[in-house]
Amino acid sequence: MTVNHLYPSLSALIKAGLCAFLLFFSLSSLASAENVKDAKFSHQTVLDLAKKLAKEPYKLPKQAPISLTRLDAETYQKIRFQQHAAIWGNSPSPFSIQLFAPGFLYKNLVNIDIVESGKSVPINVTESSFKVPNPEIAKALAQVGKYAGFRLHYPLNNSQDKNEFIIFQGASYFRAVSKGQLYGISARGLAIDVAEPKGEEHPTFTHFWIERPGREQKAIVVHALLNSKSVTGAYRFGIYPDDPTHMDVKVTLFPRADIPHIGLAPLTSMFLHGGMVPAKSTDYRPEVHNSQALAITTGNNEHLWRPLNNPSSLQISGFMDEHTKGFGLIQRDRQFVNYQDLEAHYELRPSLWVEPIEDWGKGQVQLFEIPSNADSNDNIVAYWRPEGGLKKGQTFSYNYRLIWLNDINPMPGKTKIVRSAKGQSSEDGNRVMIIDFSHISAEQLKTLSINASSNHGKVVKTKLIANPNIDGARVFLTFNPENADVAELRLQLMNKNIPISETWLYRWIKPGLFTGE
Repeated sequence: MTVNHLYPSLSALIKAGLCAFLLFFSLSSLASAENVKDAKFSHQTVLDLAKKLAKEPYKLPKQAPISLTRLDAETYQKIRFQQHAAIWGNSPSPFSIQLFAPGFLYKNLVNIDIVESGKSVPINVTESSFKVPNPEIAKALAQVGKYAGFRLHYPLNNSQDKNEFIIFQGASYFRAVSKGQLYGISARGLAIDVAEPKGEEHPTFTHFWIERPGREQKAIVVHALLNSKSVTGAYRFGIYPDDPTHMDVKVTLFPRADIPHIGLAPLTSMFLHGGMVPAKSTDYRPEVHNSQALAITTGNNEHLWRPLNNPSSLQISGFMDEHTKGFGLIQRDRQFVNYQDLEAHYELRPSLWVEPIEDWGKGQVQLFEIPSNADSNDNIVAYWRPEGGLKKGQTFSYNYRLIWLNDINPMPGKTKIVRSAKGQSSEDGNRVMIIDFSHISAEQLKTLSINASSNHGKVVKTKLIANPNIDGARVFLTFNPENADVAELRLQLMNKNIPISETWLYRWIKPGLFTGE
């Protein structure tokens, strides 16, 4: 999917006062007088709703009728919001809103309100809201009267056109891009019981309120009400489209029950092959992934780099930490030649970094790597799991920042990992890992040492040589698993016992261990 959906702006042709009047008139015509009356709004409104909802029995979200949910993908994709009906599309505001119809996989019905002058006005659906394949679909959408989500537009890539840059659609999922990027990795509002035997719980955003920005504002605020069997929540997203785009997220949760396993700031991505996982012979693309590694900056300022895997069985990793500085799923490789996909353009997919705004205390970054045989499957999940989870009736609040960047620069002025690969020695059968580090001069090589270890098996030897192709160095790590089934490898470059690189981590798994090969 490309982010460059360009829509013509008429703001230069319409006087600001007339435009504002027309906007107010169109919004008011979509809502009944009963809805507009006394519809005062602030973030406290969402907090009060979430708190009240948490005291009531959970009810499943209202869903679209079967006439819409039975639509196939091809038919659903033909349902397009009328571009001329974009909210604020012809106003002086640099932002505009377009909406998604319910149907196909998007069954849950979502309420969406516009907030102006401290009052909220619901956006209702008419038979002319969408361009549809047939009149029956238009009639069904009008009868439902709700949406499945929305997308925001802003002159991100140039000053003339409003580019789509963020989507909220499906459960609590949302995606964003920065200047020049294409959609890839997704974020979520909350994760509960991922990979637990009893099954995962999927919290849902059921109601959004979008504040209208002023004509000079370069940010927009979205509020959301989250509901789930175990918890309700009030969310405030301060969204700043830029290079890079970032979002300040403020969350207050109201647990209906104890939640031992909860994931804050969840990230969802795709990794098929690349780096440590070679492509199958039937795939001409050297690498296929939206993210290539998990990165973590720990509370003691160690910078971890864990290449992602597409394992033969579910793999769960936990990285214990206290006062964590941040984590993310990173797409560092920006060279088309390494992907060779003229449609997907994985080299343009964003990385996504989570940065706590206040101390998150003790917990762990959890990583889930799920077996996958298709690039259409999101098989990577990462989030912060607080120690102790959440307790019934105890309000839980936290703030964080999401940054949709190209790459992190965790150690200014220091080297970083640009490539990992693996092979096997033809001489003794030992495994050989290769890690390339950038920005290391030939003179520096003379003073560097390698700190490498494994919790099982044996690190036989390491070797460091110059790699002038990347103005850096290459490390060869030779590993003998001995009788181990699984081993955790760790490697870092040192200069007089001081780390000068990210810490490379890798989980080696005995071939065929889970497949019977």
